[in-house]
Amino acid sequence: KEISSPSLGKDRADTVIIGGGCVGVSLAYHLAKAGLKDVVLLEKSELTAGSTWHAAGLTTYFHPGINLKKIHAYSIKLYEKLEEETGQPVGFHQPGSIRIASTPTRVDEFKYQMTRAGWHPTEQYLITPEKVQELFPLLNMDKVLAGLYNPGDGHIDPYSLTMALAAGARKYGAQLNFPVQVTNLNSRSDGTWEVETPLGIIQAKRIVNTAGFWARDIGKMIGLQHPLIPVHHQYVVTSTIPEVKALKSELPVIRDLEGSYYLRQERDGLLFGPYESEEKMKLQDSWVTNGVPPGFGKELFESDLDRIMEHIEAAMEMVPVLRKADIVNTIAGPITYSPDILPMVGPHQGVRNYWVAIGFGYGIIHAGGIGKYLSDWILEGEPPFDLIEVDPNRYGKWTTTEYTAAKARESYGFNNIVGYPKEERFAGRPTERTSGLYDLLKSKCSMGFHSGWEQPHWFYKPGDETGYKPSFRRTNWFDPVGREYKQVMEKVGVIDLSPFGKFKVKGTDSVKLLDHLFANVVPKVGSTNISHMLTPRGKVYAELTVSQLYPGEFMLITGSGSELHDLRWIEEKVTRGGYKVEIENVTDKMGVLSVAGPYARQVLQKLTNEDLSDGSFKFLQCRHLKLSNIAVTAIRISYTGELGWELYHRKEDSVPLYTAIMEAGQKEGIDDFGIYALNALRLEKGFRAWGAEMNCDTNPLEAGLEYFVKLNKAADFTGKQALKQIKEEGLKRRLVYLTLETDNVDPEGNESVWHNGKARTIVIGNTTSGCFSYGAQQSLAFAYVPMELSKVGQKLEVELLGKNYPATIIQEPLVLTEPTRMRLQRKGESPKI
Repeated sequence: KEISSPSLGKDRADTVIIGGGCVGVSLAYHLAKAGLKDVVLLEKSELTAGSTWHAAGLTTYFHPGINLKKIHAYSIKLYEKLEEETGQPVGFHQPGSIRIASTPTRVDEFKYQMTRAGWHPTEQYLITPEKVQELFPLLNMDKVLAGLYNPGDGHIDPYSLTMALAAGARKYGAQLNFPVQVTNLNSRSDGTWEVETPLGIIQAKRIVNTAGFWARDIGKMIGLQHPLIPVHHQYVVTSTIPEVKALKSELPVIRDLEGSYYLRQERDGLLFGPYESEEKMKLQDSWVTNGVPPGFGKELFESDLDRIMEHIEAAMEMVPVLRKADIVNTIAGPITYSPDILPMVGPHQGVRNYWVAIGFGYGIIHAGGIGKYLSDWILEGEPPFDLIEVDPNRYGKWTTTEYTAAKARESYGFNNIVGYPKEERFAGRPTERTSGLYDLLKSKCSMGFHSGWEQPHWFYKPGDETGYKPSFRRTNWFDPVGREYKQVMEKVGVIDLSPFGKFKVKGTDSVKLLDHLFANVVPKVGSTNISHMLTPRGKVYAELTVSQLYPGEFMLITGSGSELHDLRWIEEKVTRGGYKVEIENVTDKMGVLSVAGPYARQVLQKLTNEDLSDGSFKFLQCRHLKLSNIAVTAIRISYTGELGWELYHRKEDSVPLYTAIMEAGQKEGIDDFGIYALNALRLEKGFRAWGAEMNCDTNPLEAGLEYFVKLNKAADFTGKQALKQIKEEGLKRRLVYLTLETDNVDPEGNESVWHNGKARTIVIGNTTSGCFSYGAQQSLAFAYVPMELSKVGQKLEVELLGKNYPATIIQEPLVLTEPTRMRLQRKGESPKI
């Protein structure tokens, strides 16, 4: 039993961690072990109170997310040696785990996941029904088609784990104080914090909210509404089952995905935990509106076996010995869910030195890895690898309580649903974040969800099979996307790009700031360029389009998914450097239409007196003009690589502007196109995408972005010294461009790349993105491979749905961009289209 220490011990700290569950204690352990002095953790009742103590404690290497696998793997490796390090037993069992496929679609999903496992060090195997039965002899094998097996998986005692981490944290000098409730938080002008408690005030350089289902209450103290909601999660423990007791070794954990439950051995009985459907599952809504009841700590909710009866029946069919077992315990406790089940981890935009590690639906397996990840980020100023999917800044003001509740209900109910590529989920949509064209377009297309926005993925024509039809193979959007591709390549198309993140930057230090922020030069007035923000280690933190509209006044454009992620980074640089600038986030105020294709100029010229000719309005120029008397900021740029303009305008002008363009383009055969066609067009042109070809795992040199990185510019931009060193040492891998010989399946990204060497075929890299090229009529992908295998003509293989397909490295791009084609034509050469 932990001895409470209800004192502050000190009035100053480097880092104050609020919340003593497994995640908070893990962070204290990692920060202290890394040598950070003055780490203080405050817990309002006792360590493990909240969701930790009643968790089922499952640990798995498996995760569909690429880098979250690293978090899982680190946790398991840490838990294996924690008892030896701290002297505290942790109750760690590693009998392995098996996900069970009982439908052909689920087998496809397992193959899809296996293509992403090859280039990861963690063990994962697709196994036959016979092997499944050998590992778990108590199964009814009637429906089992295959298993996804992770040998190192298992379960750990959450209480013991937390106490071992606490012992380690103290050993390295952290202070864990409880019961000490945080009653208020005050941010000071220098970016430090005053943390108020009944025992006095601690001044902290930074605070980290790890408060579990109290995280919302902590956020409210500083005006933040963290999108979190507690879910009632139930699991059942049985009495001794003779057949279980008779086993020579512990059963692996099973996850019956169609039955939507997990099941593991608990002593000589079984522990079984279901995820109810979104109609039946229960949210603790009152905690969101009224806060968590004072004094709630190690209490539980009333169980409700009726709610989980269909799952119990499915489990009894799959594991027949359950039929004779008695239930000795039913646990119903709160687990905090974010809208998408993923936690929120990292520094928060808009508040200085406020970090979060909250919203853990699976806190036990995440605790070790997240503690290390956050500790590294805090101490080194950048994340150790890219985890944009858990960035707290993926949510914004559009994330209402109603949306959070609807999504948490859906996410919990869909816990074991088939995870398709290009997955769409529809609860809580649309949010308030719709573009000006949403009502006009919504019935004409399949919409995708991008950071709260609805954006057309592809458009319907008579005879098309409409709606969202997910598949691991080519599906109902395949031919329509080809049609839209042709539209842009041969005529002219219009796409709504309103979800872009859009910032205005101005002030006396604006040029100086951007010169320090970006690896590229600052564009001249009336010009635009592609610029990258790099981390101190020279990784690609972000890619933005930068335009200087007036002297010292800039517009910065980024992707929808990185809006607040990028804004936070910029704001931090402004504060640290003391730059005199104003930054305005105009994302929600502005609409964006892109018009692209060979007839784009002809169409737009009908709407304006401005000269849009190539000589007058060059590629990568920007200017203010009026189209059909509507004010726009026009940039001659297009992610399609074809002749085109992006037109930035007031959101309320979107419909009249769109209507005018469509009417003006009737003769040219103008039509809509969506994001899927845009992706095919950008890949053919060899354009990299942030989040795929480049992110915090890659440097711009290996990503082939040298053109945008000006190492010889005078300004000492962030990451410059690191890049010089990387260049000097030489690259170990490089991004290459592949064509693939496939059948009815195309690469998406993150698939394993194989090479048939002299000794054997081995995994040597991974794809980053891919699609079908409608121009070349074959699949296309970007991939990272070792330098020695990166030459044009090199033969490789790419694994898709359990089969290796031949791939060849080709000279990029497959299709030259329109500005390049024009330049070659002027020289008298005939360019390839």
